[in-house]
Amino acid sequence: MLEVVLDTLKDSIKLLPFLFVAYLMMEYIEHKTSNKTKQIVQKSGKFGPALGSILGIFPQCGFSAMAANLYAGRIITLGTLIAIFLSTSDEMLPILLSEAVPAQVIVKILAAKLLMGMLAGFIIDFVVRKFSKKEEKNKITEVCEHEHCHCEEGSIVKSSLKHTISVFLYILFISFILNTVIYLIGEDNLANIVLNKPVLGPILAGFIGLIPNCASSVLLTQLYLSGVISVSTMLAGLLVGAGVGILILCKVNKNRKENASIIGLLYVIGVVAGIVLEIIGFTI
Repeated sequence: MLEVVLDTLKDSIKLLPFLFVAYLMMEYIEHKTSNKTKQIVQKSGKFGPALGSILGIFPQCGFSAMAANLYAGRIITLGTLIAIFLSTSDEMLPILLSEAVPAQVIVKILAAKLLMGMLAGFIIDFVVRKFSKKEEKNKITEVCEHEHCHCEEGSIVKSSLKHTISVFLYILFISFILNTVIYLIGEDNLANIVLNKPVLGPILAGFIGLIPNCASSVLLTQLYLSGVISVSTMLAGLLVGAGVGILILCKVNKNRKENASIIGLLYVIGVVAGIVLEIIGFTI
């Protein structure tokens, strides 16, 4: 259990700089920019899925958390959020590098995640713009009110720290519970559940991917490297796995139905992609 506590602390502490930067950006936009500048920031989001998916493939366990915060404030679009969630690699890349996996294999895995994230993001944003009757407005103020931080009463640094500490404690508590459950069940038992079963493998891997911390990406990558699961099953789980981004989304975005829809959409895209790759015989 000591290892569980230490891992929880380590994973949670790594998020602090990402959370702080995200809140600092939101505070700056809210307090220091004009309405015209806010509109420019919002409208520039149509290219967000491309940039988000590219940045997401780098091993940043806290990047999805930052994206969730920015989406809650409507600084980025839904398509950008999904693109980041799908492409984010968390601990996958460091593990592949540490295991001396051939460079071309790593490039193919990253390219698959990047392209799927980017494609899904652009399609989602297109559909939202095409069929949504209401225009999304900046909601940074609502996020602040929901967190009861009284941002208008102090400096943006102080307000950002309040947000960061509040969310950090939330992550610490939830992550400890999740890590304890994984410890009690055992990684070997989880491995046997997704033992290269056609179609069922990606479906179950998707559920593992929904575990909202970096442990899911570690587990799925190790199972693939050990030959327990196929690359399509691994990708299904890794596409769904958004790290703690899902946790942060549920914490800062108070629309629970929307959160459930986003999580469901993320799961369906990841699993369907994994099944399609399995059917076409995708190999690396």
